[in-house]
Amino acid sequence: MVHASSPLARSFVYTAQPARVVFGAGSLSRLAEEIDFLGARRALVLSTPEQRSSAEMVADLLGDRAAGVFDRAVMHVPIETAREAREIARQLGADCAVAIGGGSTTGLGKAIALDSGLPIVAIPTTYAGSEMTPIYGITEAGLKKTGRDLKVLPRSVIYDPELSMGLPVGMSVTSGINAIAHAAEGLYAVDHNPIMDLIAEEGIAALGRALPAIYNQSADPQARSDALYGAWLCGTVLGHVGMALHHKLCHTLGGSFNLPHAETHTIVLPHALAYNAQHAPEAMHKIARALNGASSHSANSTSAPTAAQAVFMLAQRHGAPVSLRDLGVKAEDLDKACEIALQNQYPNPRSLEKVALRQLLQDAFEGKCPEH
Repeated sequence: MVHASSPLARSFVYTAQPARVVFGAGSLSRLAEEIDFLGARRALVLSTPEQRSSAEMVADLLGDRAAGVFDRAVMHVPIETAREAREIARQLGADCAVAIGGGSTTGLGKAIALDSGLPIVAIPTTYAGSEMTPIYGITEAGLKKTGRDLKVLPRSVIYDPELSMGLPVGMSVTSGINAIAHAAEGLYAVDHNPIMDLIAEEGIAALGRALPAIYNQSADPQARSDALYGAWLCGTVLGHVGMALHHKLCHTLGGSFNLPHAETHTIVLPHALAYNAQHAPEAMHKIARALNGASSHSANSTSAPTAAQAVFMLAQRHGAPVSLRDLGVKAEDLDKACEIALQNQYPNPRSLEKVALRQLLQDAFEGKCPEH
């Protein structure tokens, strides 16, 4: 007899996304094999301007199989940049793309794939997790539009912890909490399922262990491996289930006010969790258990932080921003952000309530620790 609290007591639909992952220190050396696996011959290497040297390293590794380097990936994938990259790929005769870097570079690869069908190999150097999702985002005229299409899902992902050793501590923490957001929302997504629930809690716990260790010793190889492992799992959750309030708010803020992606997620997540807490208690219990189990708190203690508080403290104690004000958001921007967020209704454990949503934004603006 199945107990009422068992995940099998509810109905669900689970569809696995295709995924090929090469994980481990030094796995970048297998890039040529992954190009062969795609049946491709010429790769356009993508990066941000800041990671040009990494892109050149990849191009050198590929030798005459590198069609060239496009180093103009930027946040939120402006449609003009996507069009330019697509045209250059066509001119150079590239039959695949290699995206090395974080979410901005992976996002550019997805934008190319969406239009051309060009297969992508992703080499993450941050903990963004977007390499495991069929979700794309393109910004046009100040608005970020997102969608899902299996065409944009990278065909192969190489996770080499050695490539994240130089990721600054501050960026590591915000990137890791951004990854936690993927799994946290996956736990209360309308289409969540038992498999993704397990993966989500494991991913959150891995990052909960890794980020304090990286903060204490940036080049800790085990911590870097744990963080990348957690990011993979959290990204996998995001790729299999829908998004809710947190992600929609971050897309609104990021696309409309040109805010840094990971920092925005870091600031908003505790408040989005607090907003939904009473309407998704099982999810909140799992988030708190994963994070508190990675700290000195007992997951079962009545004094242990809630899910929202645990995320807030993870950020605050490890040097991450906790206030939208710190990102340059102005008080007068909050009404506009609230109105944009309310324009399209979407599944969320708690219905979108204007007054409560505006208060959420105010709390995030001021950097308050959630009360529950």
